[in-house]
Amino acid sequence: MSSRKDLISLLSILAVFLIFFFVPLESPTLDNPVGEALRLTQWYAREHVILCLVPAFFIAGAIAVFLGQASVMKYLGAKANKVMSYGVASVSGAILAVCSCTILPLFAGIYGMGAGLGPASAFLYAGPAVNVLAIILTARILGLELGIARAVGAIVFSIVIGLLMQLIFRKEEKQKVQAQAVMPQEQVTRPLWKNIAYFASMIAILVFATWSSPEQSSGLWHAVYSVKWLITAAVAVVFGVLLVCWLGLCLWKVALTGLATTVFALVFSHQPLVPFGVAVVGLSLSAGTGKGEARSWVTETWGFARQIMPLLFIGVLIAGLLLGRPGSEGLVPSHWVSGAVGGNSVGANLFASVAGAFMYFATLTEVPILQGLIGNGMGKGPALALLLAGPALSLPNMLVIRSVMGTKKTIVFVTLVVIMATISGLVYGALF
Repeated sequence: MSSRKDLISLLSILAVFLIFFFVPLESPTLDNPVGEALRLTQWYAREHVILCLVPAFFIAGAIAVFLGQASVMKYLGAKANKVMSYGVASVSGAILAVCSCTILPLFAGIYGMGAGLGPASAFLYAGPAVNVLAIILTARILGLELGIARAVGAIVFSIVIGLLMQLIFRKEEKQKVQAQAVMPQEQVTRPLWKNIAYFASMIAILVFATWSSPEQSSGLWHAVYSVKWLITAAVAVVFGVLLVCWLGLCLWKVALTGLATTVFALVFSHQPLVPFGVAVVGLSLSAGTGKGEARSWVTETWGFARQIMPLLFIGVLIAGLLLGRPGSEGLVPSHWVSGAVGGNSVGANLFASVAGAFMYFATLTEVPILQGLIGNGMGKGPALALLLAGPALSLPNMLVIRSVMGTKKTIVFVTLVVIMATISGLVYGALF
């Protein structure tokens, strides 16, 4: 067995070496896709890691430490009330408004703490798909009927996919229920309202820090955007107070972190990533050098980051190499994509679903991309198919899902999304 592993490792190293040795980087056919892969990864690192993923990792770590297994199982467990568990999971995106990668640490957190496969799958799909702003933007730019179809389809999808995952893997879920039935009752360490305050403040920081710039220079969305960092700072102050009063973090460490963040915010007023990064480092040091739950929180957060981050970056690199960034070319020419999604055939809808499932869409970017494709002749059915498959899945997303719940469940989950998106596109294209 050992010799077989050694042989596989040797062949893998040899293959990587030969690829880098012989790859024709000077070829125009490959030069641009490689550049696109690197540029997409750089954009991802700048725009998503610090503001999106890092807060999500801290929230996932908090789920593992603050909530406790009993709380997760009560609301999302395999034997929880189905109406409540699927209802909570299916509307989660209305609060989170995250992309297909940012949802992953949260999914890993609740699934690892004992959430049933059905509710966890519904949460995994709904997190990025049931995005209120994205749905409103779709309705305003691409048409009211497409916006309504996206909203209804996303909510229905999340519930149906969750139920089907639960049904397909019912034997494993039955074993999970039996195992949970014999688990000892956990002692409640703090009231529920305190946990709600913790998570509400962390989610608020995630939401407002990633509040995107609207196209119009007026209205409520623009008003919030203009003061989003003031709101984020105010919520962070409240969160710091909660950490000192309830979690026992050292007051002077939290105060020093707040002071350093304020100074850097004043010096780098046009580069919010710098003070935000300072706050993250300060929080990590303050909690990591503490005791009990505080240190466990940082440990769990680091565990999720270590598991997920490498796979995400590998996936983003591959996605950039194959498909490039929006408006740019990868190995797969963009005219192939636009030419394959015209009309309302089964092939056009299936291609749109598969292409959307493997592409990486940051939050809200799918709308202008789709606007361009529709302008180039994309049918209404394939447009909906891409909207239902694209934001919820991506190649980086699939790699991480596989590490959390295994190859078989990942294949079934992705297949269900693609099939349902294809069928929805066919029906919508026939009606409209």
